[in-house]
Amino acid sequence: MRIGELASRTGVSVRSLRYYEEQGLLASTRSASGQRHYTTGEIDRVALIQRLYAAGLSSRTIAELLPCVHSPSAENSDAAMERMELERDRLSAHIADLIRTRDTLDELMVINRAHRESLQMAHSH
Repeated sequence: MRIGELASRTGVSVRSLRYYEEQGLLASTRSASGQRHYTTGEIDRVALIQRLYAAGLSSRTIAELLPCVHSPSAENSDAAMERMELERDRLSAHIADLIRTRDTLDELMVINRAHRESLQMAHSH
């Protein structure tokens, strides 16, 4: 399939797909006229790349992890495992920060509701 169809089927812009290719995250074959052609397997690869980006991983980190996913070997697995552990620890810390922030907002909302109720009571008397 051509790049426009891959973009359409994945919901990712053509510009992003070109960037993924520049970063070595995605590969295509070229037609005689230079047009990029992708296999249907690239749809899943793009979805994985998107999930990894959404988790906050850099293109460099993703490039380090993809060989473990697409061509597993002892060497790829050992290097990727170390990297994945670091990223998992980073994500866990970020999740903990998000939970603390959410809990703080919950507390502020309780205080705000109580304040609003006290103002309404004061105005109704």
